[in-house]
Amino acid sequence: MRSENQPGGRSAAKAATSDADRSFIELARRAQIIDAAVGTLAEEGYAKASLARIAQRAGISKGVISYHFAGKEELLERLVEHVYGQMGAFMEPRMAAAPEPGARLRAYVESLAAYMREHRPQLAALGQVFHNMRNSEGKLRYGVATSEELYAFLEGIFREGQESGEFRPFDVRVMAVSVQAGVDAMFEYWDVHPEHDLEGHARELAELFAQAVRA
Repeated sequence: MRSENQPGGRSAAKAATSDADRSFIELARRAQIIDAAVGTLAEEGYAKASLARIAQRAGISKGVISYHFAGKEELLERLVEHVYGQMGAFMEPRMAAAPEPGARLRAYVESLAAYMREHRPQLAALGQVFHNMRNSEGKLRYGVATSEELYAFLEGIFREGQESGEFRPFDVRVMAVSVQAGVDAMFEYWDVHPEHDLEGHARELAELFAQAVRA
């Protein structure tokens, strides 16, 4: 193993540091662009959220965006991944603290609402992407067909509850789709009625499904 004091060691260390700094700067720049895209989508809508508008909001040139992302489509895909990653990091410890399937189901609905309550622009941006972005076949890029991971996650909770006897027998796919549809409707209503009590809605929704699955 080469030491920094040996021939080439110091230059290698400097190169490694430089690479690390460059990676950090690039990650920070990508995060800045994604944040600007969130704000642009939330305030101006999908149609007006061009790369030029996003660049203007970020205080950079359009070329900088093109350096980090292949185009608007990739930028929006990374935006969705970024928001979902932050959402998951917020929800995971809250769900992990719920040992029983019933409590975990409640934690899923309520912690998701708690995250979105403090991240309204992200919710609005996701809504713009989900309702407008289309694939090469002209179909919506995100929708029921891309919700399989969410459905599978909820199905896991339901199966665990059924196996332990906490939940009654039911079709886990039907229940997973119903829960997610209820959550999506909750956010859509809150988006139209910002004065609505989101946390209260989440508690009622969680109680509704807790009663529905209980043995």
